[in-house]
Amino acid sequence: MPVLQYRCESCKKNFDELVKKHDDTVLCPDCGKPAKRLWCGEIFSATGKPVKKCSGNCKNCSGC
Repeated sequence: MPVLQYRCESCKKNFDELVKKHDDTVLCPDCGKPAKRLWCGEIFSATGKPVKKCSGNCKNCSGC
């Protein structure tokens, strides 16, 4: 389960969230409205090692 970065479009809060899948709907912890995933930060593989060529979208590749 990855920890991903999100931003609430309503209240502009940035936060991290532990999700089961990268495309799960995430709600803002402050206002409760849906948040959008931020595509920044470092990506780690299942082994915890940083990967160089990973988009974070596992359904598009064979895995890290």
